[in-house]
Amino acid sequence: MEAEVERLIRLALAARENAYAPYSGFAVGAALQAASGRIYTGANVENAAFSPTNCAERSALFHAVSQGERAFVRIAIVGGPKGQAPESLCAPCGVCRQCLLEFCDPKQFECILAVSTEQYERRSLEELLPLGFGPSSLQKKGI
Repeated sequence: MEAEVERLIRLALAARENAYAPYSGFAVGAALQAASGRIYTGANVENAAFSPTNCAERSALFHAVSQGERAFVRIAIVGGPKGQAPESLCAPCGVCRQCLLEFCDPKQFECILAVSTEQYERRSLEELLPLGFGPSSLQKKGI
């Protein structure tokens, strides 16, 4: 299991190198593991208008979904000033947490917040998004 986590962190660090962050200077990389075992990476892509900016986590998730994946087990996320090694943990923003909740079991899905393969924390999506509003919130009960 630890080898899988280290591999995800390495892939997230590599994806971070592709970040397009000319405005914030904050580069983020993500590596998302699907239930199929396949891994999808993403980097943040900024835009001068800011609203169209896309986070690394959503870049990886949308790529995976566009390839037919619908179930995921974990994601590794690294971020920090572009051109420098990460110094602190980088958690997904609220929009990314909400997007992950659409496809992931919040109790089972693991978020690996990493600085390096030696320094990281593991959290469930439920810990990062308590009382989240997901697909089960819209299921009709007893009707």
